[in-house]
Amino acid sequence: MQVTHFWDKLYLHRHKIVFALALCVCAFAAEAQKSTRWVQKNNPNYDNKKLTYGFLIALHSSIYQTQYSDRFVSHAFDTVHSVTSSWTSGFSLGFIVNYRLTEFLDIRLTPDVAFYEQQVMYQYTDEHTDNQRLESTMVEFPLLLKYKSERRGNIRMYMIGGVKPAIEASGKKDAASSRLEISKSNMSLEAGFGFDLYYPLFKFSPEIRFSRGIVNMLGNPDNEYGQPLRRMNTNTITLYFLFQ
Repeated sequence: MQVTHFWDKLYLHRHKIVFALALCVCAFAAEAQKSTRWVQKNNPNYDNKKLTYGFLIALHSSIYQTQYSDRFVSHAFDTVHSVTSSWTSGFSLGFIVNYRLTEFLDIRLTPDVAFYEQQVMYQYTDEHTDNQRLESTMVEFPLLLKYKSERRGNIRMYMIGGVKPAIEASGKKDAASSRLEISKSNMSLEAGFGFDLYYPLFKFSPEIRFSRGIVNMLGNPDNEYGQPLRRMNTNTITLYFLFQ
């Protein structure tokens, strides 16, 4: 019960936590930038390597963007007032394989395992609600291009973007007549920015990435939960901590 209470607290204050972490990252990067002129470069030849490896830890907040179907306005669903989704939190763990293309451009593969818990709420005209909680474990394979600025001291900024295919790994099967069903695979477009911070033995990179799903995640449009909907897309904001 204490663990559940702890995660509930994190969920209630998730936006404050992400905002505070982002401020800390920006403040740390700004402080490092001010001192770059007087600091000796750590690991000065690191960026000359063609192939580098690492690992990542990430915190994300995601939501489904829903679109209603024509059935939603039919007499069969007069009792359904609305179908909405809310932001939920999760985390992911993964690896980094980075290949240097040019001085300022890398190509990067960051396979990870991500844990999601989505919520879709059905509100009815008699004021009762039906909250569909959708837990999933996704194996993701982001393929990204990383455009880097010039290194200044022990810091450099970069922008990153690409595609992220994902496939369900948990193997759960919900009863078609009693739950909202979600597709077992997804494809997203990703874009973000971050900072490379160089240390004597490793490189640490805090990064913020925005993800927009382009695949319809509605798994079964014919059961009682799927009929009011035409399309469901994922929107995700992720804070990454990368170590190389």
